[in-house]
Amino acid sequence: MGSERPKKAAKPAGDKASEGGPERIQKLLARVGAGSRREIEGWMEAGRLTVNGHAASLGQKATAEDRFELDGKRLDVSGAADLVRRVLIYNKPEGEVTTRKDPEGRPTVFDRLPRLKDHRWISIGRLDINTTGLVLFTTDGELANRLMHPSRQIDREYAVRIFGEVDDAMIERLMEGVLLEDGMAKFTDISPAGGSGINRWFHVTLLEGRNREVRRLWESQGVRVSRLKRVRYGPIFLPSRLTLGKWEELDQKAVDILSRTVDLATVEIPQKTPNEKAAQDRQRRKSPGRSQKRSGSRWQVSDSRPPKPAGKDSAGKRRSPRK
Repeated sequence: MGSERPKKAAKPAGDKASEGGPERIQKLLARVGAGSRREIEGWMEAGRLTVNGHAASLGQKATAEDRFELDGKRLDVSGAADLVRRVLIYNKPEGEVTTRKDPEGRPTVFDRLPRLKDHRWISIGRLDINTTGLVLFTTDGELANRLMHPSRQIDREYAVRIFGEVDDAMIERLMEGVLLEDGMAKFTDISPAGGSGINRWFHVTLLEGRNREVRRLWESQGVRVSRLKRVRYGPIFLPSRLTLGKWEELDQKAVDILSRTVDLATVEIPQKTPNEKAAQDRQRRKSPGRSQKRSGSRWQVSDSRPPKPAGKDSAGKRRSPRK
């Protein structure tokens, strides 16, 4: 009919988070780095989280203007009012844990990151204490949640050194799937990356981030992982210029690519003041501590994707195994 009103154009995904209207509590708190959505839901189920003096419930919505308390202590959610999406890449050394505070007093991946005034860095996924390489951090909890969520199928690539005999049959099993204690798991790609005999390097790719999954998959085949380094998360590679224990901030183009990967609207990165820039430059130039230097001197591996071996097509995809 000619009298019909024109439909409004659909807003790109991600706009609702920046409008300031009510949203689910776990989403709002996760965006400011108070915890993961699952962790925050646990607080609500245990009655530990209150909103304006009343126990929070699953499905409840709130805004940054509401008062949040966890175990009687107020949570600062002022950063939720304005969506700020900044992203760091960090080259994690051995000996650091991927947690904000460690009860055993071990160094954490947050110790060397630049300080923020109104926001917090949120780690995108974790690496265990003995794994090195790429860790992403962001100030946007929605971006972090989408990049980690299994439904998004964001691939992670690792350089791994294997101690033990590896044959074609083993590689095919690892590609087809192996039953671990927490379910089926597999690599979506395995590429030789150097070495010989019983000490060989491979680049492997996963579409999820279960606890110690790379190590457990290889160990299920009777071999041992002697070195493990994450070199890629989604579209972001660990650059060879970034030494152990160092970080750098992604530019607007890289952040936009990361945002579009998980169907989020792009957000302009705020400009730093001269004082903020100078403080970050000073912190970035600090030399790594003793533990990082020891870790870095013991082994090196190329961070780039290895050449495609025989058995892959021109698009880099593994051909179906011969029966």
